[in-house]
Amino acid sequence: MNRRDFLTLTGTFTGGLLVLPEFLHAFGSQNNLVVGEQCVVFVQLNGGNDGLNTFIPYDNPLYYELRTKIALKKDVVIGQNSGMAFHPSLKDFAQMQQNGDLTVIQNVGYPEPIRSHFRSQEIWQTAVDSNKYSNEGWLGRYLDLQCHDHGHEPTAGINLDSIDNLALKGTEPNSITLKDPDRFKIKSGNDQNVKLSNNPQLDFVRKVANSVTEGSEKIQKALAESKSEISYPKTELSKNLEWISRLIKGNLNSKVYYTSLNGFDTHDNQLILHKIKLTELNDALFSFYQDLKQAQLLQNVTIVVFSEFGRRVKDNGNGTDHGTAAPMFIIGGNNKGTILGKNPNLADLDGGDLKYEIDFRSVYASLLKEKMSFDYSKIGISNMPVSGLF
Repeated sequence: MNRRDFLTLTGTFTGGLLVLPEFLHAFGSQNNLVVGEQCVVFVQLNGGNDGLNTFIPYDNPLYYELRTKIALKKDVVIGQNSGMAFHPSLKDFAQMQQNGDLTVIQNVGYPEPIRSHFRSQEIWQTAVDSNKYSNEGWLGRYLDLQCHDHGHEPTAGINLDSIDNLALKGTEPNSITLKDPDRFKIKSGNDQNVKLSNNPQLDFVRKVANSVTEGSEKIQKALAESKSEISYPKTELSKNLEWISRLIKGNLNSKVYYTSLNGFDTHDNQLILHKIKLTELNDALFSFYQDLKQAQLLQNVTIVVFSEFGRRVKDNGNGTDHGTAAPMFIIGGNNKGTILGKNPNLADLDGGDLKYEIDFRSVYASLLKEKMSFDYSKIGISNMPVSGLF
């Protein structure tokens, strides 16, 4: 079964309520998460976020020479640190870094970059080389191994979205995608052990069906045992992060959560559009951060913010076109609260694009090793972990 058929099948089968394969192995059934038992929350910025106008080399004259129409002035950027500063809409990112809870990883990318949204997202989600293909995601491969001794775990990973995410697809259904956890109530009286046929693809569908039922019960139990402690903004991303917070506080004990924010393909009218999207990102993440901190869970939850690529260094007159390397942001999880990697080198470009310095798979290796206690080489990642992150 190819990827497109699988995504169509799961979305159709679940009537749109469930959209993903299933995620990550549960921690256990303790009343409260404790330090050492971690989960990771991924926030994917779809469309190719302009990293240079997100974490800005405000002290570099070339930034203003190459971006005559969209450069952010020195007097509006915030959180100035070693020649870099945040977009003014990211005031709470600057605050989280000042608190020692946010690390910026600069110039993240991969060799032989691809400027297609779909293909570059696929590379990030499968963690394979840009000239190779895989029908299984890096988290899906991890979950297959992690859950192997327990049978598949329907809520090992949770995706809050309306579409499937290849990152979570494995050979077993170890993750669930849902758009609205409150509506995710599916019951079935079918015999859990009945096979549909000798066709392994249909048997996989049966496993998905059984997982939906089991996952629904676990999710409803977690929601019943938690509540929102703070007021979140009225945006889609905020709603998804609020659900994730409640599932964590309700001891669903999933290891991985995933959600996304669209709208970063800023070819035109970038200054206005980018400000709107970064404001939405800032406000949603800071609410989530405060919620976790108040619940004394921030040290157990690592939030990873990334995009499939950055934008071209030179503006196109009113925006930016598809580029390559860009920063990643790591929040919580006892990260070092620092800036990793050199400042963007605007004098040494690759055909007008930033040269990547840190391979995104090195960040994955760090997360697998430090947050999931897992040997990253078992899922085909050979890059060494980023040092100084945790």
